[in-house]
Amino acid sequence: MIETCVIFDIGGVLEITPETGWVQRWEQRLDLSLGAVHERMHDVWRAGSVGGISEQEVHDRVAARLGLDAPGIEAFMADLWAEYLGTPNVELINYVRGLRGRCKLGILSNSFVGAREREATLYHFDELVEQIVYSHEIGIEKPDPRAFEVACASMDVLPGNCLFIDDVAVNVEAAQAAGMQAHLFDDNVGTITRIAAHLDAGPLMPGRAPLG
Repeated sequence: MIETCVIFDIGGVLEITPETGWVQRWEQRLDLSLGAVHERMHDVWRAGSVGGISEQEVHDRVAARLGLDAPGIEAFMADLWAEYLGTPNVELINYVRGLRGRCKLGILSNSFVGAREREATLYHFDELVEQIVYSHEIGIEKPDPRAFEVACASMDVLPGNCLFIDDVAVNVEAAQAAGMQAHLFDDNVGTITRIAAHLDAGPLMPGRAPLG
């Protein structure tokens, strides 16, 4: 049976994640120059996004590079996760919940070590969709084409029958290059309209062109 599928990004789509200014506040607190935290932690953030480091190792390096004690590390990481997790996009999440049974549903997210557990606890994404593909678990980030291949394979769907939703243009373009249909998230109304059109069109048959 040929099935349609919708795969969502998390941050900026299923989660509303405005910048909170937490990094700048820590730079002021630690009397560091603007940009110093990311400069010192860049390789740690990168490793965490592709699963090259454990949460404990992240904490150890935060302590060593920023000179924080145990309570400081806990507060620093709490601020990091508060911005990362944001707040739920309730309208879109409720709409997606209503799609269960009509199509396959998945998530493909550039992430950070520890994200699955926190997002499952807060937002129950593991109950919302059938498969979640996190960059820190597969070692590959969007817009690498292999990330989209893994997502489609995990859902057992053809790329052309899958609509990918992301708020970053380069990821949308990469999904299209990988053979998927894709939509740049701007707001809930436009996104819900695009998903509905995808489902109404049904799965692609040989010779049929995608909606784009």
